[in-house]
Amino acid sequence: MRDDLHIMPPRAPLDMRAQDFSAGFRDAQAPSDTAPQDVALWRVLAFSPAMAATLALVWLMGDWFSDSGISVIELVLLALISFNFFWIAFAVSTVLLGMLSLSRQPARARAGRAGPLKVALLMPVYNEVPWYVLGNARTMLEELKARGGQHQYAMFILSDTRDDAIAAQEQASVEALRTTLAPDLALYYRRRVENTDRKVGNIADWVAGWGADWDAMLVLDADSLMTGRAIVRLTDALARDPGAGLIQSFPQLIGAQSVFARMQQFANGVYGAAFAEGMARWCGQEGNYWGHNAIIRTAAFANCAGLPKLRSLSGREKLIMSHDFVEAGLLRRAGWSVRFLPRIRGSYEETPPTLIDHVLRDRRWCQGNLQHLNLLSARGFRSVSRFHMFHGAIGYLMSPIWFALLVMWALIGHGQDGSVLHYFSPDNPLFPQWPEMTEGRHVLIIVVMYAMLLLPKLLGVVALPLSGAHYSDFGGAGRFLLSFVSEVVLSILYAPILMVQQMIAVFRTFLGIQKGWSPQARDGGTYGLATLVKCHALETLSGLALGTGIALGLVSVWLVPIAFSLALAVPLSALSGVTAGTARRLIGMREEFREPAITRSARAYRNELRALLERGSRIHPAE
Repeated sequence: MRDDLHIMPPRAPLDMRAQDFSAGFRDAQAPSDTAPQDVALWRVLAFSPAMAATLALVWLMGDWFSDSGISVIELVLLALISFNFFWIAFAVSTVLLGMLSLSRQPARARAGRAGPLKVALLMPVYNEVPWYVLGNARTMLEELKARGGQHQYAMFILSDTRDDAIAAQEQASVEALRTTLAPDLALYYRRRVENTDRKVGNIADWVAGWGADWDAMLVLDADSLMTGRAIVRLTDALARDPGAGLIQSFPQLIGAQSVFARMQQFANGVYGAAFAEGMARWCGQEGNYWGHNAIIRTAAFANCAGLPKLRSLSGREKLIMSHDFVEAGLLRRAGWSVRFLPRIRGSYEETPPTLIDHVLRDRRWCQGNLQHLNLLSARGFRSVSRFHMFHGAIGYLMSPIWFALLVMWALIGHGQDGSVLHYFSPDNPLFPQWPEMTEGRHVLIIVVMYAMLLLPKLLGVVALPLSGAHYSDFGGAGRFLLSFVSEVVLSILYAPILMVQQMIAVFRTFLGIQKGWSPQARDGGTYGLATLVKCHALETLSGLALGTGIALGLVSVWLVPIAFSLALAVPLSALSGVTAGTARRLIGMREEFREPAITRSARAYRNELRALLERGSRIHPAE
């Protein structure tokens, strides 16, 4: 068997040291802070309404309870509801902030001359479909060549593939692609012997071996696709801002075929613009990093973002899993700004095609995000960087809280007499009897919660024209309305299932059951009945129990939608992967009516490379 293909430029080592979380750090190369003057105002506008609304709800609910003081169980209920409500209200205020920002004239580009930069496009891969990844890589290189400009780019395929058969296809794809590329398009490839520290180690290996020759690196995922215009705009933004260590684009979802993926893509394309704009405003220079489709100053990353291992309670060292949030925090800690530019369009990625594929990815993310709780006390992090890490963990911890609220609401039943749960009283000293809150009041809480969850979607629809899009882009106003209603209904149906699955992910992480960090299944799959039943057993049993309680009059009838979704988790999960005409009729994609030119080019290059590989395999069959 021949040696692995190795096509790399001359080595240019760059020292990259692991950071110390117990001591602050300031990079001597980072320029002095010049924070935007209005960022404090934007943060007040984002956080104050959410806090005020939450305090108002707490005051109102406190008034509902008995006059004899708030009991422990009442305090628990108040805490759960107010905690959930704050994050919902914060999402609403962020979208409102985005609408305000989008309605204003776009800010001028930062002062400063955009000098030429040498930029490496890094695409880490792990057991991916080779012709798909390389087709995307060629598309981006061709886009950059057609666009021209002063910056210099090269694509690096950084392989951590463990499967030798896939590695052979990968290397054949690289060789085939290099025969079709123009001489001035640079494509490099190397495969690591050991995938030490996974993606973190893969990027660090490149930085340590070749980083000194490159001003910046644009980190991609295996499913990333970016237009030449988007890449050049990110590069220009970094070149104009000498204090920027990282600039994150806003990746839009593409390629959705199944019901679940189309639901995700529609939500991202319609509601995402206003939310992203609002988030960019209150983040200021303390933005976040999502691990891909972002440009990073190489020297700053090497000096400031080397990740140490975390020591667990058992004394074992563990890799930081969701590394991107931490790397953004480390860059900001050292004095570099981390910016988010959502108005740079043409940055794309894909989404899991089925509910089960989404759940599997979510379990990995849960494991990494909960790990961030251990870093909240680390020295030197900015408060907003800590908030990003805390927010990421809370996104998963809210699911057990929601489940606890669901149980408590179910136990309330139709009031004192019909309730399953009783709080202590003279008439019934051995069993508790629920605090005095009428059916109408706890139903009102449920209605308010659902309304607040729906409000960001409605605001996103209203804000869509402010982002430069049009309802006609989705096939006309009628088609858009059908897609919107379908997305809302599907979201309501899948939300209780996702709540239970995230709760499972949290407990798997805390119990140490979630092991490793297996790669994402990009293509997903059609899962059999046994797999569906095994994956969704808890939801199904919970839904049946809830439905039985409703039928017996022990549980509020207002929980019927949740019981329905949970009881039908198996067929709903099967529906999520449907890719036939049903999916297209339910939700129309803007990209189907106004397909970006880059997706057409990528599809053509993928098919061309696939045909080359298939032809080569027929001429030189494996021995």
